[in-house]
Amino acid sequence: MANNIISSLGGGSGIDTSNLVSSLVQAERAPQDQRIERKQEELQAQISAYGTLKSALSDFQSMLSPLASPDTFNARSAAFPETDLISPEALKPGAQTGSYQIEVNDVASAQTLVMGSNDDENAALGGSGTLDIQFGTWTYAGTTPDTFAANADEPALSIDIEAADSLKDIAEKINDTDSGIQASVMRVGDQYQLMVTSPSGEANALSITGNDDGTGTAPALLQGFNFNQSSQSAGVTETQQASDAVLTVNGLEIRRESNQMTDVIEGFEFTVNKAAAGEKINFSIDADSSVAEQAIRDFVDAYNAFQEVAETLTGYSRDEDNMPVRGDLASDSSAKSLISQLRSSISSEVTGIESGFTALTNLGIRTERDGSLSIEESEFSSAINNNFDEVADLFARKASSENGYVEVGMGTRIGAAQPGSYDVEITQDAAKGYLTGEAFDAAALFSGGDIDASAGDYSFRVNVNGTISNIIELSGTYANVEELRSDLQSQINGDSKIKGVNASIDVIYDDVSGQFTLESREFGKDSKVTLSLQGTDMANIGLGAASVMTQEQGLDVKGTINGVAGFGAGNVLLPDLASDAYGLNLTVSPGAAGSGAFEINYSRGVAGKLDNLMSRFLSNEGTIALREENMTNRLEGLDEDREELDRRMEKYEARLSAEFLAMERIIGSLNATGDSLDGLMDRLPFTAQK
Repeated sequence: MANNIISSLGGGSGIDTSNLVSSLVQAERAPQDQRIERKQEELQAQISAYGTLKSALSDFQSMLSPLASPDTFNARSAAFPETDLISPEALKPGAQTGSYQIEVNDVASAQTLVMGSNDDENAALGGSGTLDIQFGTWTYAGTTPDTFAANADEPALSIDIEAADSLKDIAEKINDTDSGIQASVMRVGDQYQLMVTSPSGEANALSITGNDDGTGTAPALLQGFNFNQSSQSAGVTETQQASDAVLTVNGLEIRRESNQMTDVIEGFEFTVNKAAAGEKINFSIDADSSVAEQAIRDFVDAYNAFQEVAETLTGYSRDEDNMPVRGDLASDSSAKSLISQLRSSISSEVTGIESGFTALTNLGIRTERDGSLSIEESEFSSAINNNFDEVADLFARKASSENGYVEVGMGTRIGAAQPGSYDVEITQDAAKGYLTGEAFDAAALFSGGDIDASAGDYSFRVNVNGTISNIIELSGTYANVEELRSDLQSQINGDSKIKGVNASIDVIYDDVSGQFTLESREFGKDSKVTLSLQGTDMANIGLGAASVMTQEQGLDVKGTINGVAGFGAGNVLLPDLASDAYGLNLTVSPGAAGSGAFEINYSRGVAGKLDNLMSRFLSNEGTIALREENMTNRLEGLDEDREELDRRMEKYEARLSAEFLAMERIIGSLNATGDSLDGLMDRLPFTAQK
């Protein structure tokens, strides 16, 4: 009987405790493993779905860029004939529309001078001193250069020449000036000559004066390079005169220094190839609305493609067997809210547009029941053909001003600017710094003929916007006050220190007051002009002692935007950093302060509004990034849950193993007791044996 009991308990080898423990642990673990796996699969599917949503948003956003740019709505087309007289180079958005007739009367050319003959291009010439080169216009007596007028807008050059310099060295020094003059050495017969070519244009011809210092082995050599009004060396030959390109455009004569025309017809660039007087080129430039129309259609298609992806992710779709499939984000409130915001923005009015089209529905773009967009063709065509400017205002960013003295621009932080109207008042115009000299009698100064400045001390330093020049010395010969003014401006603007910081001035002579004014070309409080170290003869032209001159520092523009003071930098007024208008900038011309208060308007347009929304969704701190971070953290939490489950199952397995081990020991003890009982029963009297 004992053996039967023990056998029924599975004592000895009757029980596979190892397999039993494993089965029990697996049974305990399985539902918890399944829960973690289901959650892990769900989170991974959602992360993947957000990746798909993010890609769809990004694709849609990329279609907004053309619509956000005014250039799309300013596209142009040109009907241009076949001709070898001019070559079209670029037709830019916003080019001036109209019909044009062009006649090429002359092409621009550069003056070319040949000089300095030598039998070895590398041999030292032996002359030392300077070559002074000035830009300007030559007039001719027949074919002979006669009089020269300096170009005040081009700085003069002074090139130091040493006795060891060769023709090749001089050419390199001229080219190193970065003045646009090209110099080279060419072989003519058995001699080498220096060829100097000016930039093209009548006013860019050259006057060259060689100033020998007398220390070289050939003390009068540099005078052989003279090509100026007073002296033209027999060793210098003008092989080509400087000339302007001369065109007749719609009956108006146009002259340009270069054959590359960039500002004759606004937005249309072309190159003049050759002259053909009497031959006329007719063409037209027209607005091209087809570019914008296609961009709008692409926008509708792109939104519908996004809408289809969004519906699949957040709703139900059908598989190949026409069975409903639930989207991975169907229960994700963040994704649904994001899509809802986009749909609402698509259908809402655009802030900042005062009149005209203010919503997509105005030009026939409808929102269907399923959330997609459709185009009502007759309304759309009518809007494109009859109200194209209003269509442009609806889609593209636009900033405007009621004040003709103020131009509103959009800076790099335009995304931060809030659309709407802003009240503006300019309280102080920007001003340029200037220095006005003492009055002098120009007629009396030139009554004795030309002034030879080299015979006097016309030296000085000038401080322009905080940069002090080298010592500048007027050393030319001047027939009138205009030649003097022109050279004074040229010398100052050509100074290496002034030119090095892109500072420059305008020299103005007032015939009524008889005064020179030196005015900075920059606006703002840092704009100023002063003179120092004036030579004794500077007083002859009213620029002597500081005490007799008037110096005024420039001013920054001042004003308020919605009652808050802006930041003025020169003639640019910037809104306060914390204001809604930050991202706009106002370029203010003198005269704005006297015009009173006015309004500026800013609209992001449909494209700008949606682009801002997309950028917010897709940013590192946006909805999608936060949800992805949250789900990634939850995935990492599941890994920790799995590790915790592993630890609990290990403990559970150890406990079961210990319990079964104890049971085995009890069974072993019972087996031993059973054996003893069997022997005892055999020895008991009256025990029947079977």
